Amino acid sequence: MAQWPRPRQLAVSLLRTVLTVVSLVVVYYVAPLDRAFDVRIGLWLVIGLVALASALAWQMHAITVSATPRLRAFETMAVGVPFLVLLFAEIYLLVSHAEPASFSEPLSRTGALYFTMTVFATVGFGDITPVTDQTRVITMTQMVVGLVVVGIVARLLLGAVQQAVDREASRQDEDQRPRT
Repeated sequence: MAQWPRPRQLAVSLLRTVLTVVSLVVVYYVAPLDRAFDVRIGLWLVIGLVALASALAWQMHAITVSATPRLRAFETMAVGVPFLVLLFAEIYLLVSHAEPASFSEPLSRTGALYFTMTVFATVGFGDITPVTDQTRVITMTQMVVGLVVVGIVARLLLGAVQQAVDREASRQDEDQRPRT
């Protein structure tokens, strides 16, 4: 059976996760995102989603070979979801700067993050709404990606954990068999 993390492993994992998420938020708030650009916004979204998918694929492998797969899966989700939210907030902010009428009100960094969170959490207060077709398509993309993250990605992570647990159980079974 896969090991449960030791307190030190747990502390290191938690610290690494918190530092990564805090770093992502700091980068979001200090990055020069007040410059308007047009077609590159869609490219930025695609690059970000490909980077997230690549990181997820690498993490899936890391989970399956890890001695503590549950901890590794938790780290993956704890960093991946904020990354995804901040990526969409950045896209919304860039679109809002490029075309202020894209939303029902111009977005600040916090406003873009707030809008992203309301879409991701499916709350949809209605105080900020996408107005143009471009922002509606980006918002629909976020909705679909959010569903994938919550559903399929969570299932894949659980599958990777189960594979690691099964591998460890097989290894223990082999260790307990009498040698001939």
